[in-house]
Amino acid sequence: MFNSAWAENASFNFSVTPIADNVYSIVSPSFGLPTPENKGWNSNSHFVVTDKGVLLFDTGSSEIIGNEIKKAVKSVTDKPVRWVVNSHSHADHWLGNAGFINTGAEFIASERAVRVMKEDGMGPVDAFSRMTKGATGTTHVKYPTLLLYQGEKRNVGGLDVEFIFSNDGHSPGDVLMWLPKQKIIFGGDVLSSQWMPILTYHGNVPHLIETLYAVAKLNPEIVLTGHGQATSGKSIIRDADLIAGVWKLVKEGYEENKKPGEIMREVSNELGPTYRLLYNNFDSEIKRYVELMYKRQQ
Repeated sequence: MFNSAWAENASFNFSVTPIADNVYSIVSPSFGLPTPENKGWNSNSHFVVTDKGVLLFDTGSSEIIGNEIKKAVKSVTDKPVRWVVNSHSHADHWLGNAGFINTGAEFIASERAVRVMKEDGMGPVDAFSRMTKGATGTTHVKYPTLLLYQGEKRNVGGLDVEFIFSNDGHSPGDVLMWLPKQKIIFGGDVLSSQWMPILTYHGNVPHLIETLYAVAKLNPEIVLTGHGQATSGKSIIRDADLIAGVWKLVKEGYEENKKPGEIMREVSNELGPTYRLLYNNFDSEIKRYVELMYKRQQ
């Protein structure tokens, strides 16, 4: 049995970073899977203070973390969290919803993402508890109930907000949030900063490439990601070009009956000089890219 008392007393440093007028980020210092060391806190949350309350984008991977995010928001404003947007169905971005159950907040996501959340059920809660040796504690599951649709526009507390779907680029039902007046994009795991874009077995690589180029055309001034520091629109173009370049080489190599190892060497030789210095994890991640994209050709 894991020590839940230790989990309840786990210390975090949920510092709030001002991004723009009334826009703030809570950036996790950890990248990767939940571990005992990061106590399950491995993803970012962002929030906007509106005239009528707080709009929160992603809530972390446990009820404990959700409560810490709630405290961090209160360090900036006395206004309540009235809207919670979950960018996608990966548990490190929405299990923290439990911390906002009794706040009267609306929980918002795409229909496809919610469907996957419900299919996963309590599985991620149990898995994260095992992976962190109990640091994520016991989490009540709170699913979003307000469903978004592609291109939907809303006025939230006097704030104009647009929602963009990635067409399952990173995972089924990804949603990005765009503030057109401030030219700020909230990308979840569709957008990346100092780390390589996160490709998944259930994502759609061509759709991800299309989404990245489409979002880049919005000319965002600030890009807020699911992991890593705030960045600019240049990062979106960088990511799109990288993924498109790898996809092209893998597709051509597969059609020429080349083995993954041979394609890997070509990718590293052709793209490494340009991209190796642009990411913290190019060499450790590029092999996985090639293997995943190779399987997509079969």
